[in-house]
Amino acid sequence: MTLQVGTDAIKVKGYLASYRFLVLRRITQILALALFIVSPVAGYWLLKGNLTSSELLQAIPLSDPFVFLQTLASGHAPISTLLIGVAIVTGFYWLVGGRVFCSWVCPVNPVTDLAGWCARKLGIRRRFSVSRKLRYWMLALTLILPAITGVVVWELVNPVSLLHRGLIFGMGMGWMLVVAVFLFDLFVLPRGWCGHVCPMGACYRLIGTGSPLKVKASKRDDCYDCMDCYAVCPEPHVIKPALKGKAKGNGPVIQSPDCTNCGRCIDICSVNVFEFGSRFANQMEKQP
Repeated sequence: MTLQVGTDAIKVKGYLASYRFLVLRRITQILALALFIVSPVAGYWLLKGNLTSSELLQAIPLSDPFVFLQTLASGHAPISTLLIGVAIVTGFYWLVGGRVFCSWVCPVNPVTDLAGWCARKLGIRRRFSVSRKLRYWMLALTLILPAITGVVVWELVNPVSLLHRGLIFGMGMGWMLVVAVFLFDLFVLPRGWCGHVCPMGACYRLIGTGSPLKVKASKRDDCYDCMDCYAVCPEPHVIKPALKGKAKGNGPVIQSPDCTNCGRCIDICSVNVFEFGSRFANQMEKQP
């Protein structure tokens, strides 16, 4: 194992190539926020609203499927534009991998990434363990509470929604929840919020089941076990079946919908084991 994560990749590929997808993700996250902010200044609504519900180019509705489910559970009948917006967003994230939202759009992602980076740099060892199934219990809870109360309760405390709205309209007390998420990931549980707790991530994981866009370990025979991909992956358990499962008959495609398609494993690998590809590459590899 290398002494510092990414050392080999930087030596072989250079600094920029070793962080290209991370840089692209940050640009995407900034643009996703900036479009909401600059529209009033520009005098034309490129994107109006927030992540919960918005309108693209004053014509195309976009609605978050997670909030939509909570709204239905609360007993409120959806309007036609909301249904169209949900269909568009759900279809897009199914196509590119549901949890792409978590790594490429979600404003909390840079917060949790920063917590993980700080933990590695400071050598903080977090030994607390929680089942990844907790997020599905959280998802169920966020749908049960509206059914009981008639109110979309989770959106009152959802760090994702609060941070996004706060960056556009002003944070208020929402910053306290964001700080709590950062400290939770830093001191309590590695990748704790996104990988174990967040019900929004659980919803997008379900959407991404069967998604055609996947990361694949196309050159897995070249792997020399530096373990850097495991160190930077927000869901490291998804890597092993594709990378080390050849003897068991597993194909090179990361099939788990837990994968966020963040591209960090592609960046960090000095021998370019990983690349983006199709989930159907597994079937093609088995053909004679």
